[in-house]
Amino acid sequence: MSQESLLKDDSTQAARLDRLREFLHHSPTPWHATTNMAERLEAAGYRRLDETDTWSLKPGDRFYVTRNDSAIIAVNLPASPLAALRMVGAHTDSPCLRLKTNAAQTSAGWLQLGVQVYGGVLLAPWFDRDLGLAGRVHVRHPDGRLEGLLIHVEQPVAIIPNLAIHMDRDANEGRAMNAQTQMAPVFLQGGDKEDFDRLLEGWIKEQHELSDVQVLDFEIGFHDLQPPSIVGVGGELIASARLDNLLSCFIGLEAMLEADGSQGMLLVANDHEEVGSASACGAQGPFLGDVLKRINAQLGQGGEENYIRLIQASRMISCDNAHALHPNFRDKHDAQHGPAINGGPVIKVNSNQRYATNSATAAMFRALCEEVEVPVQTFVTRADMGCGSTIGPITATEIGVPTLDVGVPQWAMHSIRETAGTQDVEYLTRVLTAFFNSPELA
Repeated sequence: MSQESLLKDDSTQAARLDRLREFLHHSPTPWHATTNMAERLEAAGYRRLDETDTWSLKPGDRFYVTRNDSAIIAVNLPASPLAALRMVGAHTDSPCLRLKTNAAQTSAGWLQLGVQVYGGVLLAPWFDRDLGLAGRVHVRHPDGRLEGLLIHVEQPVAIIPNLAIHMDRDANEGRAMNAQTQMAPVFLQGGDKEDFDRLLEGWIKEQHELSDVQVLDFEIGFHDLQPPSIVGVGGELIASARLDNLLSCFIGLEAMLEADGSQGMLLVANDHEEVGSASACGAQGPFLGDVLKRINAQLGQGGEENYIRLIQASRMISCDNAHALHPNFRDKHDAQHGPAINGGPVIKVNSNQRYATNSATAAMFRALCEEVEVPVQTFVTRADMGCGSTIGPITATEIGVPTLDVGVPQWAMHSIRETAGTQDVEYLTRVLTAFFNSPELA
């Protein structure tokens, strides 16, 4: 590769990492992530459709649709007859601490906010962090109109203080944490429920220039205020909250926007993967199937038989981060299947179908990696350990599309701050772009 090409690649990668950090920082919740993805799609010429409207689709259309404001599907239809779709899937949600409905509680002169644990949170890293608040609030206007609004409090309004080691000498020997009694962040000295209500209304007024609205309900969670960072002497790592799985959302979107648009492409980012995917906007729900049926009805040849033909001719790459080999815990990996940070995307395999990969779909991905000169790795969990799962098997079950699971290797999955490799961002983007551009699907 020439020096000029290297410099061009370096500048392209640096610009991509800047966009990634911006996306991560401004996407503290699934609703924010969906909004930010929608804005980029619209800037690229994709038009917004509403599920309650009658759709009129034609070859060459580019559109997106959201559900619950927390899940999104973007579609590029080919100018030629629709025979297959190249689909990439991810999810917008991440483990976190969300407020209970009646969150305000007092103890020892402090207003605290009671939390629910969303997903499989690694609790210990949440202590002693500067915490902001973000989420969705539904209000009623003076004229009776209801509206959902996003709020993002980007100032340190709360903290979960650790107990001093002098009062817990066994803390470093392993201490179980009780989410009910030990994880409520301190919020305001001497405050009460009315203070929380007043502050919430003030944030709404400040961020949306609204007054005289009544808060009816909310879905709000805490988030770490430390911004995403490039880490390492050589800039090898990116550290941030919510890499699982906003990193995959970002890479899938980057690839879609860089693709040449000649093929049928679809990007789906579901919500609720971290809690089982069983919702109207989760992978187990009908969101993707509903969109595919409407596409087939207008651009396919219609009917159930042709819908099945479309699905079986299509392919789905489910993208969700993989467990990288940890230098301090090498024994947690199978010796032959320890993915390395910056070693390329990881094909995730499980014989019990916790991942949807089979030899046919894995071969397709390996061929794509070879085509664009990207290294590829494989993850298989130890035989004496349990295995997580993704939207891959669920989507394959619900839709029937041939699927595989891949991901960028990362450390500290489900921590308040996770770590992945900067080069892997470029690697997976390159492969997914080639997938979207591929005229033939194996």
